[in-house]
Amino acid sequence: MATIERFIARRYLSSKHSVRFINVISLISVVGITVGVAALLVALSVFNGFNAVVTAVLVGFDPHIRIENEGNFNQTQIDSMQSALRNDPEIKAFAPFISGKGMLVARLYNKVVYIRGVDENRIAAVSGLKEKIVLGSISFHDSTGTDGIVIGLALADRLASVVGDEIAVVSPSGFQSALSGLEAPKTMKFRISAIFESNNKDYDAGYAYVSIDAAQRLFEMEGAFSGIELRLSDFNDAESVKEKLMHELPAGTGISTWYDLHQSLYSVMRIERWSAYVLLCLIILVATFNMVGSLTMGVIEKRRDIGVLKAMGMTPRRITRVFMVEGLLIGAAGTVLGICIGLGVLGLQIRYQIFPLDPTVYIIPAIPVEIHWSDFFAIALASTGLSFLAAYYPARRAAGLVPTEALRWE
Repeated sequence: MATIERFIARRYLSSKHSVRFINVISLISVVGITVGVAALLVALSVFNGFNAVVTAVLVGFDPHIRIENEGNFNQTQIDSMQSALRNDPEIKAFAPFISGKGMLVARLYNKVVYIRGVDENRIAAVSGLKEKIVLGSISFHDSTGTDGIVIGLALADRLASVVGDEIAVVSPSGFQSALSGLEAPKTMKFRISAIFESNNKDYDAGYAYVSIDAAQRLFEMEGAFSGIELRLSDFNDAESVKEKLMHELPAGTGISTWYDLHQSLYSVMRIERWSAYVLLCLIILVATFNMVGSLTMGVIEKRRDIGVLKAMGMTPRRITRVFMVEGLLIGAAGTVLGICIGLGVLGLQIRYQIFPLDPTVYIIPAIPVEIHWSDFFAIALASTGLSFLAAYYPARRAAGLVPTEALRWE
């Protein structure tokens, strides 16, 4: 922008108007943009914080990649896949698993859960199960010969069971036997060796872990496996490793990353984030409408000045620039103030946790925030862009004034 246009725009913006209401509307516009920008920055940073917490919980417990199929894998297929995985430097650890549903029957209560058969010696390398144990220790074989089972804290509470208690597990074939009425349900006895708390209610209330050989006997899958779980050196590489494995493993093999396993959850979070973004953008939009009104009244008030400038040879295009710059300055002022306020609130939350959460209810002590500078850039660009566009109508109106008409009554 030329210097003269910027100079005139600053003078118009800083000078007192004969109609004081114009100053008030301009101030309201700046305040509206400031509030909108600050609210957007804080809201998006909070969403980023919760997203990071959820990801940490899921990735800290789940495998990074899961390989499975509609049918089961036999021992030869598992050995072949493990040989291929062993040569990949991005894969930190892997282990076969068995998955199925069963009913846990305790003394007073029962519940249908997902039962995972895992390798006791390799589970710590591919999953966060061992780190989440709050009572007992992982042991799938005890001195009495009873198979061990590891259950979630919420599930233990539901079954009114503790470490050392015996529970029975009814397999799907056991259900069929019971329904036919021809024989008693097929069950296996297990002793609770440990209780875990993953901070994921689905796992804590709906999953149980046993040894692979016990799961094979329970589900009548001798020599068969459901799939292989992988742990990567960096979970952010999960998508690229998945693409590579799709070319290396047999066609039709199902490969899911940690994100794929919880895609519905992330979809909901993404919708919530965009909903908040759109709603808070309305604050900025309303502020820009106020700015249209104040600039339009400013054009009416300054029609004599505009007439003089046009009579002195200033082109309509340069007149347009004057008011476009004025709108840009209003938007920039509100944006800068909003960013400063937003950063201040986020800094206080990070350092002093001014918005705490109840630790007995939540797994974190305060509302989490995570600053992404890309959000700041995008919001600043959108805010100043809207302000610039909002000034277009008043600017075009000013450029369309006829000098003789503007000066007639002066």
